[in-house]
Amino acid sequence: MTGKVKILIVEDNVIIADDMQEMLEDIGYEVVDNVISYEAAIEALASNQVDLALLDVMLATEKTGIDVGRYIRSNYDIPFIFVTSNSDKATVEKAKLVSPNNYVVKPFEQGDLFTAIEITLSNFTPSAAKEEEGEETSTSSLLNDSIFIKKQNLFHRVYFTDIQFIKADNVYLEINTVDKKFLVRSSLKDYISKLPDNKFFRVHKSYIINIDHIQALNSKDVVIKDELIPISKEFRDFILSSLNQ
Repeated sequence: MTGKVKILIVEDNVIIADDMQEMLEDIGYEVVDNVISYEAAIEALASNQVDLALLDVMLATEKTGIDVGRYIRSNYDIPFIFVTSNSDKATVEKAKLVSPNNYVVKPFEQGDLFTAIEITLSNFTPSAAKEEEGEETSTSSLLNDSIFIKKQNLFHRVYFTDIQFIKADNVYLEINTVDKKFLVRSSLKDYISKLPDNKFFRVHKSYIINIDHIQALNSKDVVIKDELIPISKEFRDFILSSLNQ
């Protein structure tokens, strides 16, 4: 896993689209597809893991980027940014109807794209995460023993007891369970707040562990799922004293 943010470009000007892709890849993002029409965008969304979409508002087809945005809102829990040369009031009002997460006006520079993407990703909270953070739902009271993690187009219920350890991988976290792995966009600091504090401990700047799954340990490492996990100095005494209680 590279941990790169996966981006879909929907832009009917091939020159602009190629320039945009080069800018994004130079920054370190991964462009999963670069398409020119509504139909191709729908297919690309179904065929790839997409973290964010960049949509040209006006496409050279009957259906526009606004239609793509509306489709994303109805079918996917990902952010999208409108990238367009049309900044007139009428276009902006139409774009607002589908609640884009950001808006970048052409011509733009690499820094403009980077800023828009990072702010969008920083501010975006998936629907399941919003529910976990306190929105009143009919199921929220039933989830004190588990968490929902999105994989492709489904939210999988993962029981806390099945989570063995969590590893930071760039801007993502790799959630290791008894039989699966999940990738979520979050920081360890934010994610540990969602977990039971009597079982999960952050033992290193890159790891959270479930102490019930420790197979072996010494003063520097623990072994979980046959993987050697380092214990940093600042967490070493804390985790060892906790295990000896």
